[in-house]
Amino acid sequence: MSISDTVRKRVAQLREEILYHDYRYYVLDDPEITDSAYDRLMRELQMLEADYPELITPDSPTQRVGAKPLSEFSEVRHEIPMLSLANAFEEQEVLDFDRRAREKLGVDVIDYAVEPKLDGLAISLMYEQGSLKQAATRGDGTTGEDVTQNVRTIDAIPLRLRGKDYPQTLEVRGEVIMPRKGFEKLNEMQRQKGGKLFANPRNAAAGSLRQLDPRITASRPLAFFAYGTGVVRDGELPATHHRIMEKLRSWAIPVNPESRVVKGAEGCLEYYRQMQEKRDSLDYEIDGIVYKVNRLDQQEQLGFVARAPRWAIAHKFPAQEEMTTVLDIDVQVGRTGALTPVARLEPVHVGGVMVSNATLHNQDEIDRLDIRIGDTVIVRRAGDVIPQIVSVVKSKRKGKPRRYHLPDNCPVCHSPAVRLEGESVTYCTGGLYCPAQRKESIKHFASRRAMDIEGMGDKLVEQLVDQGLVNDMSDLYSLTVEQVAALERMAEKSASKLIQAIDKSRHTTLARFLYALGIHDVGETTAQTLASYFGSLDAIRKASVEELQSVPDVGPIVAQSIVNFFKEKHNREVLDKLLAVIELPETPRREATELPLAGKTFVVTGTLSDMTRDEAKDLLRAKGAKVAGSVSKKTDYVIVGDNPGSKAEKARALGVPMLDEVGFHELLDSL
Repeated sequence: MSISDTVRKRVAQLREEILYHDYRYYVLDDPEITDSAYDRLMRELQMLEADYPELITPDSPTQRVGAKPLSEFSEVRHEIPMLSLANAFEEQEVLDFDRRAREKLGVDVIDYAVEPKLDGLAISLMYEQGSLKQAATRGDGTTGEDVTQNVRTIDAIPLRLRGKDYPQTLEVRGEVIMPRKGFEKLNEMQRQKGGKLFANPRNAAAGSLRQLDPRITASRPLAFFAYGTGVVRDGELPATHHRIMEKLRSWAIPVNPESRVVKGAEGCLEYYRQMQEKRDSLDYEIDGIVYKVNRLDQQEQLGFVARAPRWAIAHKFPAQEEMTTVLDIDVQVGRTGALTPVARLEPVHVGGVMVSNATLHNQDEIDRLDIRIGDTVIVRRAGDVIPQIVSVVKSKRKGKPRRYHLPDNCPVCHSPAVRLEGESVTYCTGGLYCPAQRKESIKHFASRRAMDIEGMGDKLVEQLVDQGLVNDMSDLYSLTVEQVAALERMAEKSASKLIQAIDKSRHTTLARFLYALGIHDVGETTAQTLASYFGSLDAIRKASVEELQSVPDVGPIVAQSIVNFFKEKHNREVLDKLLAVIELPETPRREATELPLAGKTFVVTGTLSDMTRDEAKDLLRAKGAKVAGSVSKKTDYVIVGDNPGSKAEKARALGVPMLDEVGFHELLDSL
């Protein structure tokens, strides 16, 4: 036997041994060898791979770290959406959930798979032929971020599955967490370096996983537990959730050891009470329990409602409460201009986190609680996340502290702050000018559905504003290639493309421009309706509340928002500067009710061959139609392209008329 064959066999043997010991350590929590013995195996493999680099494979345990830092994360679209769960806070809600499930299934009792609800970051792991190929965050449930390089550094996640009976394509879903001991150690290191301390293990886990440099992630004590699967191809999984989890465990994927199968709602509640008592002794944070109908055929029969399954629910633990003092009340101006009062508190530990601030939401909440500076209050972390004041301990109130009222002017730009009738939120009216809203207003202005400035990403906007190159959106049109090329991660070619995209946006439609201004409550459909009704921006600027309300779908709140926007001096100044550099053609004026598709609701789904879905929606809105994002009984038509998905199925089930691409064009041609 040649030495090459001997080396190949030894490398394969070492990888199998290391994978087996990782499985014993991370999955079974029952190691067979000492850390030093494990280290010797790893060092031998590293030395052999150094001598014979042609034997290195991506799923070798030596290849967890080594990729170069990224400039940004790329997007990953989840083939099967990662849905959220409905929450239950009271036992009665769990009983109601169980009753609804039993009634729909027509059974007397249901077996539930139960497990702790981990307080971490949801992640998707895609394995192809047993090797980890991609990892992505949950994101918005449909689109997440590619964090493959970082996930590869987490020792608990196998780069290659054990065994042979796994599907050729297997998506594992779970939670990346930071154990308590690791969190405490990390914060101690941060403290010694004078760095920023993490508020809680969840924030630490999320921040660690979203590092552009995987070496930083590798230095953080992250763990992982699987809670389900997504895409499965060329292979089968067991018929129950619990057996699937056992199968994942046999393939070296960590599964929470506290997982169980219980009978009925009472079994769920008993498990909940047991875990509530055990909660503080666990080495990781949990904020409740997840109950899932165990049988997959029953899950399929129960189906989904909105963005959550009917076969699962999260039973949250009660929020923990403490008493403290209100030292002051400040006002924060959010990216949308909302003025939010914030109570500055005497720091207090609540649920393991030091709390020094609590949102008061709005003036109504301040009045409801009758909170005054100097009051003793009970503070709670709602859902174990957001600190909020529950009540005032009035017996401890001293003297007659005055009531607090939100200011009449924005504390950042001093524009008038208004609260529209029927609304609870107070807004700054200086949307185009206010520094607190500046970055967000420019991002919105440049977005695809607004002025469509390709290449104007969030990070670029932040750089332009931070370096003083752009103070409002009109400044975009005076940028030069040299200024943009000098920015971080920009070069002359990309800068030139951006300037071209900015110049292209000088020619737009009234509806797009109106939407781009970011007027509170004015979305795409309302902007299109206003453009069609008034025909020019000048007419909209001069319109009274009464005249605006004559437009269909424009009520008193929207009308007042529009008037307030154009009444603000700073907004008018920015608007005049914009109109000096943008060509804004007038739109042929037509009464909205005269448009051929007025009063009709459409949904567009699938891929169209000769236009994008957004272009199709623009055509429909221009004809007076309302374009919705979901199908209901009130939908008049569904436009169906290739690979339409669930919307077409729902339309078919509800009997909603569907038009293919040919039918869609015939409809437009007939108008």
